[in-house]
Amino acid sequence: MTLTTVSGANGMVTAPHHLAADAGLGVLRDGGNAVEAAVAVAATLAVVYPHMTGIGGDGFWLIREPDGEVRAVHGCGAAAANADLSLYAGLDAVPTRGPLAANTVAGTISGWAAALEQAGGILPLDRLMRDAIGHAEAGVAVTAGGATIAAAKGDELRNQLGAYAAVFEPEGRPLRTSDRLRQPRLAQTLRHLAANGLDDFYRGTLAERIAADLETLGSPVALADLAAHRATSPAPLTVRIADARLYNTAPPTQGIASLLILALFDRLAAKEGDGFDHFHGLIEATKQAFLWRDRHCGDPCFMTDEPQAFLDDGVALDALAARIDPSRALPWPQPPQWGDTCWFGAADAGGRVVSAIQSTYFEFGSGLVLPDTGITWQNRGSSFRLAETGWNALKPGRQPFHTLNPALARFDDSRTMAYGTMGGEGQPQTQAALFTRYARYGSDLQRAISAPRWLLGRTWGEQSTTLKIEDGLPEELYAALAEAGHDVERVGPLTAMMGHAGAIVRHADGRLEGATDPRSDGGVAGW
Repeated sequence: MTLTTVSGANGMVTAPHHLAADAGLGVLRDGGNAVEAAVAVAATLAVVYPHMTGIGGDGFWLIREPDGEVRAVHGCGAAAANADLSLYAGLDAVPTRGPLAANTVAGTISGWAAALEQAGGILPLDRLMRDAIGHAEAGVAVTAGGATIAAAKGDELRNQLGAYAAVFEPEGRPLRTSDRLRQPRLAQTLRHLAANGLDDFYRGTLAERIAADLETLGSPVALADLAAHRATSPAPLTVRIADARLYNTAPPTQGIASLLILALFDRLAAKEGDGFDHFHGLIEATKQAFLWRDRHCGDPCFMTDEPQAFLDDGVALDALAARIDPSRALPWPQPPQWGDTCWFGAADAGGRVVSAIQSTYFEFGSGLVLPDTGITWQNRGSSFRLAETGWNALKPGRQPFHTLNPALARFDDSRTMAYGTMGGEGQPQTQAALFTRYARYGSDLQRAISAPRWLLGRTWGEQSTTLKIEDGLPEELYAALAEAGHDVERVGPLTAMMGHAGAIVRHADGRLEGATDPRSDGGVAGW
């Protein structure tokens, strides 16, 4: 697929499904701001990309306001009051599917509500959710990517409790490319939220129905857990590099890893984009960032190290960068994290720019589709460790570690860039690739995303620590990386294992540029 950077002046939306991008653009055309457009995108993605995201998951937002302030919204649910170690007695780990995997509150809807409350706007909820409701009622054609995942996960999911098989295998088989996916129960749920307000998800009649379904299916999440949940707005993490200030979300996300990679690489010599020094430098910076993340990052209430203080400590960053050997790879036996998500971005004519991401963690989350409401519930809490203490140990009320992290940059020349990707362990790596190509080496925005990428860590559902690289780069680069000690694995042409990235840049004169990933079913909509 050949794509070019899209330009506009009045508004821009990018999303990993073209119908979601269209929904956001329609809101902008009707006078909505970028946050309102992003909610329309998020709602539509929950319908048309249900293998990657949904209203039963979590979400994180970065919003650059017209006055230049950057703020964050965390729609992140915590472990249920009944989700303690006794619930998992006899198990070595939290299951990844089923009711015991559905052990945290879904925070996505609370994130929408908080973002809208802070940004204002003129459009009612029923307008923001109109496209999502329509697609859920009338049905939407299944994409090739969605069909591939449905086929791969069918054996694992069709026998789960709840309505998975009824919704996603209505003819007794996984939905195929161009089959029509209809979700009438989810449409009713979205219509209910549009009529009664987003808070009804947690403290209304919809909350009661959700809690009843969860109890029937065996999840520990109860009505009291939903009622206790609130979105939060912690200060975003930030770090200074040459010519720009970078932003990302605070723990429990891995936003610090994304910032560390770019801060460390900023200290390295790498004159040529997509050359050995570029690839090797970012890969080795990734290793150092992941080592810090895996030692320290999680629910901020249980952390002993303050991430912003570390990012502000230039001496500490210099010391971490000094650990990188410019010619040799650090051996890499670390286990990777999992997770798949949807990143999306929006910008309006008034100067507001949104970078947002939401997820149900694994494809189709826990596999529990609530029969009454049609909501697919996340399994983010399956990442908890069954341990009394330590990193990411399961405790009632504790937020799980999140691979989710939306990124944003403000350049010294007044450009603002929103960017991000799906891909669990690959998110910080893809962010680093596309950002450095665009910002440090002057690449066109679309090419920065379309060009071959790499991934240190897992492929789809496989634990692996090789350095996977797409085809299309000079042969001598693959050889040089292998010679330096990288465990290079060629994975063919552009592949979804590298994530579904996107980006929007707002220039000082108001001009907008947007790009999407040819690895996705995405689109950029601008005017």
